[in-house]
Amino acid sequence: MGGMTAQPTTGAAAAPVVGWRVLVVEDDATVAEVLVAYLRRAGMTVAHLIDGRAAVAAIRTSPPDLLLLDLMLPGLDGLEVCQQARALHPDLPVVMLTAKGEITDRIQGLEAGADDYVLKPFSPREVTLRVESVLRRARGAQPDGGETLRDGDLVIDRAARTVTLGDRALPLTNREFELLAFMVSHAGQAFSREQLLREVWGWELGDLSTVTVHVRRLRTKVEADASTPHRLVTVWGLGYRWDPA
Repeated sequence: MGGMTAQPTTGAAAAPVVGWRVLVVEDDATVAEVLVAYLRRAGMTVAHLIDGRAAVAAIRTSPPDLLLLDLMLPGLDGLEVCQQARALHPDLPVVMLTAKGEITDRIQGLEAGADDYVLKPFSPREVTLRVESVLRRARGAQPDGGETLRDGDLVIDRAARTVTLGDRALPLTNREFELLAFMVSHAGQAFSREQLLREVWGWELGDLSTVTVHVRRLRTKVEADASTPHRLVTVWGLGYRWDPA
């Protein structure tokens, strides 16, 4: 990511991933074979598809615990698959695989709803670690503190992993949920993007645009006007802060 190999923090390795179901959508048979072998060796139950439309149909019928998705696919490309998967299951964790190294391509994947991405060529061990980290943080321990966070008309139920704003339920991805819960639970405190990458994503190193894109996406859901945020605000020269209502 961004020319650096992300390293997981120790806090991301709490919940077991044995038996968790991963759907690998990759049309390169050699790459898929290696990925499936590594993920199964880690104890996960793995299915493999090569076509984007088949992947959407499978997710609609029986959603996996995580989607490992190649960007370039026949039928539907990875961006469209990710968008349709999110529409069907907003909290489905998605890790995207891409051979495109341009920052615009990585941002497109994140804006489509990917929780994380890995650039090709990659180490299958790195992909396995990344998948484990995303699964553990998505389904593992809840954030510190009580079960429910409230800030004005915003209610975060951390046990149920639901968020309501007024009378509306907000469809958040797992990363958006974690980012929101972290910021609200530390209201008034400014965090750099490096700190957020470590605290929310569980990585010591990585592409900081990952944080930027998730903040932008989250603002469209929690702010009355995302172009002039009043809750999730920018602290110029540092990062972001949650201002309580």
